[in-house]
Amino acid sequence: MRNIRPAAVAGAFYPGDPRALLAEVDELLETVESFVPRFGHPKALIVPHAGYIYSGRVAASAYRELASARGVVRRVVMLGPVHRVPVRGLALPTSEAFVTPLGRIPIDRDAVKAASALPQVVVSAPAHAMEHSLEVQLPFLQRVLGAFALVPFAVGDASVEEVAQVIERLWGGPETLIVVSTDLSHYHAYDEARRIDGATLERIERLSADLNHDQACGATPLNGLLRVARTRGLKIRRLAACNSGDTAGDRDRVVGYASFALDEGAPVDQADAGRALVDVARGAIAADLGLGAKPQTAAPAWLKQPGATFVTLKKEGALRGCIGSLEAQRPLGEDVAANAVNAAFRDPRFPAVIAAEWQQVEVEVSLLSTPCSLRFADEAELLEAIVPGEDGLILEADGRRGTFLPQVWESLPDKRQFLAELKRKAGVPADTWITRCKLSRYRVLKFRQQALD
Repeated sequence: MRNIRPAAVAGAFYPGDPRALLAEVDELLETVESFVPRFGHPKALIVPHAGYIYSGRVAASAYRELASARGVVRRVVMLGPVHRVPVRGLALPTSEAFVTPLGRIPIDRDAVKAASALPQVVVSAPAHAMEHSLEVQLPFLQRVLGAFALVPFAVGDASVEEVAQVIERLWGGPETLIVVSTDLSHYHAYDEARRIDGATLERIERLSADLNHDQACGATPLNGLLRVARTRGLKIRRLAACNSGDTAGDRDRVVGYASFALDEGAPVDQADAGRALVDVARGAIAADLGLGAKPQTAAPAWLKQPGATFVTLKKEGALRGCIGSLEAQRPLGEDVAANAVNAAFRDPRFPAVIAAEWQQVEVEVSLLSTPCSLRFADEAELLEAIVPGEDGLILEADGRRGTFLPQVWESLPDKRQFLAELKRKAGVPADTWITRCKLSRYRVLKFRQQALD
């Protein structure tokens, strides 16, 4: 166990019990409503590092951005400021793994070797032993990414150029995520903190690499990332910002928090993505009909990210089949192909599609956002929260589950009727109190190809 860095702040900054920690991380992630499915994932994140009761929701807004990175990101390079043990340079640990209540995370030895060739990179077990700025990020990463290797730097006295050089050395490709941990101003009165932090947020958005430690306690690693981001032409997005006076503290002496995502390269065009998804769906069905070769499901690269889709088939305006996934559990390309084949040949409501009718079948692919739990005290509050025409709903009760896509609002525009029919579809008795049900909502991007004749 000498080569394992154990959790140092579990039970203080976040729950020490694995089940309680998992529940809290899931709850924080579910509070972030992100209704636009993304193609690809950020190259870098900027996140706060206070206890979860203070900054957990702000951090979750960043980690929610990694929903499509599971199975793609295999290495996380993390940089956070030292709080207890001063160090010159950027300190790596001596350990071979970090441990949290959610399990063990191996250190990427190849990356450590590459970084250690730089003179500003040192090794310091004391710098890491009680450092919370890195540790509090790990349960979020474990939950959203699954398996990955870690390259943790406890950053002390270092120049912008020294930090930037380390980040550049380990930049990698889509398999590598950069995470910088920092809070904003400390211990000002609420209104003064908002003024100071507002100016700091604007400077971060301009990729200004000259922040000081009164503006951000992690200014040293943050400036290094912002320097690289400007050099490489990354685009930055502010995700959330608040201070401890907004969450769980008083307003006399507050600490500021913010999260950002930094994206590399041009965004994927939605129309192009839609055509690619429909082509995969049509190709998969045609191949099973003996009318062509199986489609490519791994190129372009974003087809390899996890995704949840529904494939809907219509013939002469009438439903001909609909099968889908509510959770992103396999690569997007594979999910579309499998759901297309199931909609065509395994929907129990319809006979299998045959070659003679294939040209008359219209294919629609719906790409789902990650579902978010709806919190409500009674039916009136739920009805107020639902957005007809936009929300897809998942209803769960007593081990039963059903969903309606947003498209169903076209035939069921009344909210109460929509919920009643959703109960029926899920197999939930009509007289079940809605407050006994768990409701989640999602949105979709819809892509359609008309019948070919």
